[in-house]
Amino acid sequence: MASSAQSGGSSGGPAVPTVQRGIVKMVLSGCAIIVRGQPRGGPPPERQINLSNIRAGNLARRAAATQPDGKDTPDEPWAFPAREFLRKKLIGKEVCFTIENKTPQGREYGMIYLGKDTNGENIAESLVAEGLATRREGMRANNPEQNRLSECEEQAKAAKKGMWSEGNGSHTIRDLKYTIENPRHFVDSHHQKPVNAIIEHVRDGSVVRALLLPDYYLVTVMLSGIKCPTFRREADGSETPEPFAAEAKFFTESRLLQRDVQIILESCHNQNILGTILHPNGNITELLLKEGFARCVDWSIAVYTRGVEKLRAAERFAKERRLRIWRDYVAPTANLDQKDKQFVAKVMQVLNADAIVVKLNSGDYKTIHLSSIRPPRLEGENTQDKNKKLRPLYDIPYMFEAREFLRKKLIGKKVNVTVDYIRPASPATETVPAFSERTCATVTIGGINIAEALVSKGLATVIRYRQDDDQRSSHYDELLAAEARAIKNGKGLHSKKEVPIHRVADISGDTQKAKQFLPFLQRAGRSEAVVEYVFSGSRLKLYLPKETCLITFLLAGIECPRGARNLPGLVQEGEPFSEEATLFTKELVLQREVEVEVESMDKAGNFIGWLHIDGANLSVLLVEHALSKVHFTAERSSYYKSLLSAEEAAKQKKEKVWAHYEEQPVEEVMPVLEEKERSASYKPVFVTEITDDLHFYVQDVETGTQLEKLMENMRNDIASHPPVEGSYAPRRGEFCIAKFVDGEWYRARVEKIESPAKVHVFYIDYGNREILPSTRLGTLPPAFSTRVLPAQATEYAFAFIQVPQDEDARTDAVDSVVRDIQNTQCLLNVEHLSAGCPHVTLQFADSKGDVGLGLVKEGLVMVEVRKEKQFQKVITEYLNAQESAKSARLNLWRYGDFRADDADEFGYSR
Repeated sequence: MASSAQSGGSSGGPAVPTVQRGIVKMVLSGCAIIVRGQPRGGPPPERQINLSNIRAGNLARRAAATQPDGKDTPDEPWAFPAREFLRKKLIGKEVCFTIENKTPQGREYGMIYLGKDTNGENIAESLVAEGLATRREGMRANNPEQNRLSECEEQAKAAKKGMWSEGNGSHTIRDLKYTIENPRHFVDSHHQKPVNAIIEHVRDGSVVRALLLPDYYLVTVMLSGIKCPTFRREADGSETPEPFAAEAKFFTESRLLQRDVQIILESCHNQNILGTILHPNGNITELLLKEGFARCVDWSIAVYTRGVEKLRAAERFAKERRLRIWRDYVAPTANLDQKDKQFVAKVMQVLNADAIVVKLNSGDYKTIHLSSIRPPRLEGENTQDKNKKLRPLYDIPYMFEAREFLRKKLIGKKVNVTVDYIRPASPATETVPAFSERTCATVTIGGINIAEALVSKGLATVIRYRQDDDQRSSHYDELLAAEARAIKNGKGLHSKKEVPIHRVADISGDTQKAKQFLPFLQRAGRSEAVVEYVFSGSRLKLYLPKETCLITFLLAGIECPRGARNLPGLVQEGEPFSEEATLFTKELVLQREVEVEVESMDKAGNFIGWLHIDGANLSVLLVEHALSKVHFTAERSSYYKSLLSAEEAAKQKKEKVWAHYEEQPVEEVMPVLEEKERSASYKPVFVTEITDDLHFYVQDVETGTQLEKLMENMRNDIASHPPVEGSYAPRRGEFCIAKFVDGEWYRARVEKIESPAKVHVFYIDYGNREILPSTRLGTLPPAFSTRVLPAQATEYAFAFIQVPQDEDARTDAVDSVVRDIQNTQCLLNVEHLSAGCPHVTLQFADSKGDVGLGLVKEGLVMVEVRKEKQFQKVITEYLNAQESAKSARLNLWRYGDFRADDADEFGYSR
């Protein structure tokens, strides 16, 4: 206790009491206070001082819990106003005091003055002057201090102040409420609006007793979101403080005890209320954290309403500086360099639902686990058939949905990775398998926390930790909030609905099933698929979503280096560049959506065909990058020319599989090309549609009656069982029926979905396109599918001509073709194949005149000069017609031969 021994007077006179100083910590009643000294290395000493010569009313007292029959004692009149008068005047202020009397029990009585010396306000006189205290009975005024008290009392009586006013003072007696019948309802009724209060007691740094005003509820308030070190009660009734418990309690006491505050009631825990205490000087919750006196607690931080991120930031501040309870703190990522803590990487693979494989800028691969979340898992022991092999992706409820969410969101994209902690390797136990070291991180893309998004959809749950376990997500509170939302809305794992079941047939290596399935895949043309696994550069496992099956798929037309294989008794080494080919295919297609064309199957039940990724043929890409060679089986394919061209370019670079290539003279190919003659085998077709780029769609006349019959039967069937409007949900690439402007239904394929009101469809039997609302679409009956009758509209392009690139000139050419041949019968001959569609010559059915040649004669198009010998005769005819149009300055040629100087400007090429 701070003190100053001020002696005054002569040595022979009466002793002058020692003047001591202190800070007022608490006002016990209208005539007793507790003062403390200055803290030095810990909480300061305290002492109770009772005011001499006066008496104030006793405050209410609750009956002791050990006395069941005891009754609560109410306030005496004017006791609470007296206490409040002193509280507002003295709390936190410096006072000086003299001790005049000390009882045998150690109770001290004296005079208290506001300020640093006895010239300050005499507190006893102020109380008596306000009518809030009286002189003690039987006390005679035999010294100046007692005379002044007597005068003050007389003045208060004359002025009818306080207890001397009219009435019995019953209005000053509080109706104290020590318990609340329904704490939850009480908290909710305040709607998180600030409630005025006085802090009456501090139990520890984060738990206080508060008097709520104006209704005088005396409640225990626990600070939301934090916990300070506490005082542990021993068997003998004594209390043992945890480290920093006394310091945390003093920190809160010195700022809040008997201060006017506002409390936001946020939740309740048993009979205790969770809340946030607001003081004009700040938020005590944040201050305790920032000074290292408290830690965040997960169970109550969720109800904190003033910004959870502020609490985490304050705790982080104390951790970084190792303040008080964090003096031995070591950060989970303390041993990582900054570049290893935060980086940008490309997602290459999704592992189930809580981990991804990323490619770093260095080219290395790294597995990243999403912090603090747990993927879907089987509950209970008897949920799985013992005789059936578990396939986690399909057999664990919501695992497939979680994996698909991550795959569609992340594959091939760049993400931001912030490492939160490294989970060390753990050995296997009887119930838990061994785990290798795991890097756990927060992964974001476009500002979205992927783990939070996953949890909010109910596709993962949040891991609960021990309170002292700091190895958790840096956004743990957001994860908990997202899980709470998912539970409330019944999303995913928290849904009461029936669990989704994925019946996925794995026909990999099943020759019998593969044989049955082959014709269906061949007729389907291009099918959508997802690459589930890459065995080697040319061998993959695919998931076909429409057919819900898994197949092994081999790339057609190429010979890829074989990888290493483990055979009984020996390990067969891989061929050169086999690993590079596998990595190339993995990076390009693993877990991507692709299109496949199945052509055949091998004796082991593996399908063989072509795989397209973003419009590119994977076989061609492997050959182009010198990681594969063209196989002779590609000769009968429409991709043969592209493969040869890619192989030739790769050979010239002499890289990888062609590193030791030496060019050999070709002797036999040229004569064969020279001897080849143009094949002229015209067949009758019906032209149904002309496109804006001068391609056209035709129907085979020979199958026309089949189409008419199918359309008639289909429309009769639809008339008998009309589709329910709006019941059909279109999917890209799916066949359907569509109602055309003539009011009739036709077979169509969905090409694009902008919205339910804008669905792009392609009429597969006529070649025209249209944008329709989904209400004008329906499910295609199986009896009229493309298996029964393939799509009848086939796309072709004119051979030997160049389509004008200038929009106006191209429109003129298209208009001319539309006038001449649309909806008419013509004769068609395939001249040569191309990557897009076959190039043909078309003749009028009656005159046998060449339609393309007619366009050249009218100067609407230019000739495409080809060097194949079999085409030279027809090319010469086309060039002569072009010269005639040029001489007559028709259409394109009206300004002469523009190609020499202006070709690029006008968008033409020679």
